Amino acid sequence: MEECSRFGLLKSSFFVFVGLISFIHSNFVIEGANLEGDSNNGLCNTDLTSFIPFPYSNLPDMVCKPLWNSYLLRYSQSKDNEITIVLSTIYTSGWVGIGFSRDGKMLNSSCMVGWVNLEGQGRIKQYHVKGFTPSQIKPDEGELPLTNVPPFVALQGATIYLAFQLKFNTTLKTQPILLAFSTKNPHHHRLTVHEDKTTINFDFSSGKTDSSVDLSPSIFKDRRTHGTLALLGWGLFLPVGAILARYLRHKDSLWYYLHVGFQFIGFLLGVAALVVGLSLNNELHAYIPAHKGIGIFVLVLTILQVCS
Repeated sequence: MEECSRFGLLKSSFFVFVGLISFIHSNFVIEGANLEGDSNNGLCNTDLTSFIPFPYSNLPDMVCKPLWNSYLLRYSQSKDNEITIVLSTIYTSGWVGIGFSRDGKMLNSSCMVGWVNLEGQGRIKQYHVKGFTPSQIKPDEGELPLTNVPPFVALQGATIYLAFQLKFNTTLKTQPILLAFSTKNPHHHRLTVHEDKTTINFDFSSGKTDSSVDLSPSIFKDRRTHGTLALLGWGLFLPVGAILARYLRHKDSLWYYLHVGFQFIGFLLGVAALVVGLSLNNELHAYIPAHKGIGIFVLVLTILQVCS
């Protein structure tokens, strides 16, 4: 009996811990996004002249906007439809890229990809995405109208900068852009599989992001819903159900009905949290295998608990 009691308390502590971690992680992502925005605003004032050549280092009427994660877009568009772009993000290894697409999809898009090789030399190339395997992503091909100004890549501290210039026939307005990265370097200019990606509709004429895509308020609402459901299910109802079974044994069958009721409600809330989480994963194209794996693992434990 004593071993069962210890097991019940241990199980309760485990569910409280997992629930709190899920809730804190969800809120941390939201607050982190706000703090990241403030940090990016400061980065917009970074002096580029010391490590990036003209014309990328001196953009007239520069627009500077945070896009996704640590991706920061600087650009300047002239009256003759020439646009100069400097994309920056945190970098440790691998490659980072920005793509232009007609329909917001990766297939048939044209991308600028930059990286720093093992010798510490910066590399930047245009790629044409003709398929979904590395062999179908062709270097030195694509439909981006690059000018005669050579593209440039620089690593300053922990930030990589990709700079290139395009000239269109008309003013560039709302454009679906793809952002992606990998922590593994290209092999003989062949890209490794990306570890995360997103698509954003960006209006180059106003510097605004389409509210219908990744940065919409509904995404943040769903994140809070996911964290709240996980906290209530795994951090409240399941532990309380176990505690009731431990300390209300003297209440005849009452403890059993309360135990079953709390456990079942906790199970339903946990399933709902997982469903919302998987929906968010599909919307954000997020690469967070540890968080996802823990959630599925805990759900399996709750299923075993309910079945027992």
